[in-house]
Amino acid sequence: MAVTPQERTGSPTDLRVTLGDVTYPAVEIARGAAYELFSAEPGDGFERDPRPGQRYPFHRFTHVTEITAVNGRPADPHHPDRVHHDGAEEPDDPMTLPLSRAIGWREVHSRSQQPASANDPILVALRASAHIRRGTRMVKHLSGSQVAAYLRGRLPQGFCYREYDVAHLRTPADLTLLRTEADDGRDPEDVAFALRWRAVDPSDFDLPSYDRYPGLVSMPAHDRMGAPVLGTGFAPSGRHVIPEFVTSNFTDLPMPANATLVAYTADGDEAILYSFQPEQRGWLRMAGPRWRPLLAELPGIPPDQEYVQIGDQQSAVHLVGTYRGEECVAVADPPGEFRVLAMTRAARYPVETLVRRNEYGRWRDAPCLVLRQESGWLRLRLCRPDPEAVARLAAQCYERGIYETWAPLSEVTDRQIIDNRYEI
Repeated sequence: MAVTPQERTGSPTDLRVTLGDVTYPAVEIARGAAYELFSAEPGDGFERDPRPGQRYPFHRFTHVTEITAVNGRPADPHHPDRVHHDGAEEPDDPMTLPLSRAIGWREVHSRSQQPASANDPILVALRASAHIRRGTRMVKHLSGSQVAAYLRGRLPQGFCYREYDVAHLRTPADLTLLRTEADDGRDPEDVAFALRWRAVDPSDFDLPSYDRYPGLVSMPAHDRMGAPVLGTGFAPSGRHVIPEFVTSNFTDLPMPANATLVAYTADGDEAILYSFQPEQRGWLRMAGPRWRPLLAELPGIPPDQEYVQIGDQQSAVHLVGTYRGEECVAVADPPGEFRVLAMTRAARYPVETLVRRNEYGRWRDAPCLVLRQESGWLRLRLCRPDPEAVARLAAQCYERGIYETWAPLSEVTDRQIIDNRYEI
């Protein structure tokens, strides 16, 4: 049975927002980053709501930057009169740019889709206004097979987005443009998946610009998955201006506590499927009976399994802290909690220092991240993939921007452990 707007976030009769010159009943999404608007009549951008028993037959999803007022208050989440239901959480910054009659959003969007405009001062200024802070909610959109891989121990890596910038994209059809893997044979209209987590530190993320990753922009179609990389720092899209991020050097990031795997249905509903519990080294199933059929889309994961434990082979230590001068495995629970990994709550002491630890090396002059070692071979991931290096190293693309290969242990040089230190 579909959940009505009244049962999800709040009654559309209680919350009203103004879009253009018209006020609509609405439901808040992602703490005010977007809204679902309802209408009794069809209109621009409105589609028929497929959920049964709806009071309003038409709905649309709209980003907060398009909304002019919320219950008579300014829609700007940073305005002093704007009241947040959770109070304690600092809102993310919207992208900002002074516009003029000569340059409007349509022109900005057009430039964001042109690789030749990568160094356009307007785009550079717009892109720089999309900030990541400690605790920013990040999302990475996944296929069903990728979700299964995360349940088995994969860590956040590669292309991702601020939840704030994509909160208005709620249906599988809309989210297709953010997928990073090749088509897995499932109808993309049925369901979409995503990993959502809180950023530990801004230094974990990089801009996929032409200046920093020129090889990705020139990668031929037969050597890539997902959408092409434009080099402007924005996702390829026919109508949206969406800033992209990549994990620094395409490294794996530590999975923070309470990260979630979520699903989006064709009617725009969101379902939390699993929540990450670091002390138990696994994922706790959150999906109730209504959402249980969605789990059948995950290959190799029994839908009735309540807990999915991560195997030791996928659990390399990436987050290291110190407590009373001794190194220990650490857990991040951004924005403010960083603690010793311990099963008992009494032993979860706050760490005094914190680093993300990764191993790097060079193979055939290409800088690589060392993932693991097996029988005299090293599994490597290219830090700066380009067409020539991909061919020379026989690297394979496993998702958008992620290129990996095997190398003989004796041929990898300059191996070193590098600690990325966090200020806590």
